[in-house]
Amino acid sequence: MLHNYNNIFLVDFEYRAGQGEQVEPRCMVALDYKTKKLIRMREEDLKVQSDAPFPIGDDTLFVSYYASAEISCFLRLGWKVPPNILDLYTEFRVCNNGRPSICGKGLLGALAHFGINGIASGEKNHLRQLSIKEGPLTAQESNQLLEYCESDVRALEKLLPRMEENIDWPRALLRGRYMAAVARMEHLGIPIDADLLFVLRREWEGIKKGLVQDIDQAFGVYDGLTFKSDRFRGYLERNGISWPRTPKGVLALDDDTFKEVAKTHSSIEPLRQLRNSLSKLRLNNLAVGRDGRNRCLLSPFGSKTGRNQPSNVKYIFGPAVWYRGLIKPKEGMGVAYIDWSQQEFGIGAALSRDQVMMDAYSSGDPYLAFAKQAGVIPADATKHSHPNEREQFKACTLAVQYGMGAESLAVRIGQSKWQASNLLELHRKTYQKFWKWSDAAVLDAMAHSQIHTTLGWPLFVTADASQRSLRNFPMQANGAEMLRIACIFATEAGISVCGPIHDALLIEASLEELPQKIAETQQAMEEASAYVLGGFRLRSDVKIVTYPDRYEDPRGKEMWGKVMKHLGLPRPKLCRWPVPRGWGVSDLVQREKL
Repeated sequence: MLHNYNNIFLVDFEYRAGQGEQVEPRCMVALDYKTKKLIRMREEDLKVQSDAPFPIGDDTLFVSYYASAEISCFLRLGWKVPPNILDLYTEFRVCNNGRPSICGKGLLGALAHFGINGIASGEKNHLRQLSIKEGPLTAQESNQLLEYCESDVRALEKLLPRMEENIDWPRALLRGRYMAAVARMEHLGIPIDADLLFVLRREWEGIKKGLVQDIDQAFGVYDGLTFKSDRFRGYLERNGISWPRTPKGVLALDDDTFKEVAKTHSSIEPLRQLRNSLSKLRLNNLAVGRDGRNRCLLSPFGSKTGRNQPSNVKYIFGPAVWYRGLIKPKEGMGVAYIDWSQQEFGIGAALSRDQVMMDAYSSGDPYLAFAKQAGVIPADATKHSHPNEREQFKACTLAVQYGMGAESLAVRIGQSKWQASNLLELHRKTYQKFWKWSDAAVLDAMAHSQIHTTLGWPLFVTADASQRSLRNFPMQANGAEMLRIACIFATEAGISVCGPIHDALLIEASLEELPQKIAETQQAMEEASAYVLGGFRLRSDVKIVTYPDRYEDPRGKEMWGKVMKHLGLPRPKLCRWPVPRGWGVSDLVQREKL
């Protein structure tokens, strides 16, 4: 495929990026792969350049390693984005995802994998520190940084021919387009109430003590700010709550376990929020720039399933859910959170071609449909007439998607293991084609030591791989593919996508344009699902927040209120309106007046 391009340029930037800030390019080196002509530009040269100093048309291939960094520099400089991007980082991940890596996922790791000598890691780290140094560089420092930048380009020159025969054309270009979408999202960022964040940071130590005093009254499990597992065990015994244990027989105290139990015993949720906030919340680490926007590396393709892995402390969607109340659109603006409806259920139905399961998804309420298809509730039942049955069948459906067994499902639904086993068996009987496909996918992965998505993202299966993770891979990894395609379609259409969140996009627009942008984003997400699932289309739901309101996750509503109380401030208004079909922003404003 390289021979299809008249021009091939290998490009690397060095840049500085302060906490939450857009990048500041320091220098750039580009190599014409065919003619070997080298272009070297310092910071002062880049700032006066109105566009890239080399062709970026349809006949040019732009090659880099971790291309979102280079495209971020293009965006900051106001340059047009190349249409054809080959990112050797994404293709190296394709080569070895799931396999042990000699020196990690970075450029040095790729060079080591192919037996190519590169700059020593210690020297590389030293020069990276030079790149992020505040203030202007001396002439000597500028020369050092330029030489370092050129060394990375020379490394690409050696790496490209070694990787060429294994590059997954044309899907490699699709992954390159996603890295450009990542750059656009990182460049834009998420609007944050920076004033309130400042107050939270200043008062957080005192707030923590007040939160423990408030919430622990119902539990009695804290000693100061320290959670005591023996006291918690006593609380569970007094209240007759069954709790999962580790293989060693002790209480499982990880957040996932708390989250699961809280779905059945809602009284646990405030304690979970408190533990999460005390142990994981690092207010000073949230990456917010001087313009009041949250920006951090989205770390695309970071997980084995190909999902993004942004920092849990730097990204606003990483810490405790109540913290998301800091998301607040600026005056005259609104944001919309758009997520696929029952995405993993739809993916499983489409990939297995199980018509019964596809019919359940198309009904609009797959959980209620499952209960009807299993013959447990009448055909005219609704979620209002049979809420308990729907909840149990919903829990069973989610348990299947996450690879849960009967014991874990029993905890979730608050029923016996026998009842949980019966529910799982009903799922197998109702969706026989899905289970035949799922079982075959696991066996095939183990037999051939790999499994992949419809768009080629692979997982190389090692001897210690669990059947649970292999069974879940098609839903998770194809969900990641779907998100990537949606981000490509949306950002290339000019929609301001602030960031991706697992199965959702957060977009921003002026109040006048928001309804249209929501419709365009939903269309992009529907097209993305069809692209990945062979024509099967998934629905999406919308929540909208307009100035002066702020984002709210229902799970964090109570905790947010307590934090505001301990700040001694009036509770700021939180809004996360569901958007009825056909409604615009003016309708929502009128609804608020009512």
